[in-house]
Amino acid sequence: MPISNEEREGLKRLGEKVKLIRKEKGLTLKELAHSIDKDPQSIHRLEMGAINPSYLYLQQLCKGLDVKIIELLEGLSD
Repeated sequence: MPISNEEREGLKRLGEKVKLIRKEKGLTLKELAHSIDKDPQSIHRLEMGAINPSYLYLQQLCKGLDVKIIELLEGLSD
C-alpha cells in the first residue's frame, strides 16, 4: 500500500533527526553503520526518508547513536 504525503514527510523528519544526532555525535555514516551491523547505504536511505525502518531497526539505530528511542522520536509528530 502506498504511503501518504503526510507519512512521507514523517519519514523525512525522522531521517533528518537521525542525521542531526549522528553529526552531533561526530559519527560518519560508515562508523554508525558498522556499529549496528548495517551498510552505510541503508543509513543514508533512512536519513533521506527513503525507507520505513522497523522497530528493531530503530532500536539498533538508537544503540549506535547512544540515545533512547523516545529521544529519537520526540517532536516528530504534530
